[in-house]
Amino acid sequence: MIEFEEVSKYYKKKKVLKDVSLNIQNGEFVCLLGLSGCGKTTILKMINKLITPSSGKILIDGKDISKINDIELRRKIGYVIQQTGLFPHMTVKENIELIPKLQKKDKEKIKNKTYELLDMIGLKAEDYLNLYPSQMSGGQQQRIGIARAFANDPDIILMDEPFSALDPITRTNLQDELLEIQDKLKNTIVFVTHDISEAIKLADRICIINEGSIQQYDTPEEILKHPANDFVHNFIGKKRIWESPELIRAEDIMMDNPVTCYDNLQCFKAGAIMADKKIDSIIVINKKREFLGLLDARRALKERNKNLTVGQVLKRHKEKYHLKFTYVSPEESILDVLEKTDENDTYTIPVVDENNKLMGLITKSILFTTLKQKYDESEDDE
Repeated sequence: MIEFEEVSKYYKKKKVLKDVSLNIQNGEFVCLLGLSGCGKTTILKMINKLITPSSGKILIDGKDISKINDIELRRKIGYVIQQTGLFPHMTVKENIELIPKLQKKDKEKIKNKTYELLDMIGLKAEDYLNLYPSQMSGGQQQRIGIARAFANDPDIILMDEPFSALDPITRTNLQDELLEIQDKLKNTIVFVTHDISEAIKLADRICIINEGSIQQYDTPEEILKHPANDFVHNFIGKKRIWESPELIRAEDIMMDNPVTCYDNLQCFKAGAIMADKKIDSIIVINKKREFLGLLDARRALKERNKNLTVGQVLKRHKEKYHLKFTYVSPEESILDVLEKTDENDTYTIPVVDENNKLMGLITKSILFTTLKQKYDESEDDE
């Protein structure tokens, strides 16, 4: 774990960081996000002691880093910068193997690790091992920079806007590869960026910084849905959630109190309720509020024996029409909801939790209103 305890940094009279406190869990991917000059790179460089705090403490796994030897600390930390930092007079092989060789690790293990890393970043070892940085594209150089950072099996990887100078396609590919590497190796990654879309895509948690102070430190989902203040709201943009629609959950848009009836209610009474509420179906539940199905008004009216209970009618309809009821969980995204409406040709979707308890209802009008909001906001920004 990386911990900052009321860390500040002064340059003469200018206060660059102001009492920063945060913790980064082991194996977590955290993005430091903010405008140029906000202090995010200062925080990053403090972790490997390239910058020393004016006050406060930084701890790694409970140890004050001011009491750890600089070289010893940095050997456990990988570092990737925007310009790759590759030594131009060294081949790919020499760049990647530099630190492991300095630590006098086993030669065969170093070789195997190098081949493994090149494969992991999508480059063939036999094609790249003997190339110099000047013989490769910017994207290829950045891949080598990432491989070198992982060569010594570090606990922590620091990345300072590593993809910002790359073209959009290369940048997207490298982001995807980095996520795969992180998923496989579970290193702790601290990543500096000024790009909110990049942070949302990569991070487990995002730390938004402004003028040396933390404005919000939370998951991408919480930041998009619940900005802590006006700065965060304006910085992320009001329609940013639509860049990540998978973060819009069924529970965010559902109706909390849909019209329901118990399964022991007589069918003609359920029909009367639907007529009164002007709805074409009603959700059937039991006394434990467990979801049993949807009773269609048209089919209920066709039922000749009006004294049958809703539960009995529902059972009969299930058997006769082979009904399978569509529903979603609260955590499923709006994309999942839209897919199910399309697959099942229905726009009335109950929201049911893992214990089969009814949580709410998504209707055609709710979906329409939600999707309309996207386009209304897009037009407002033009």
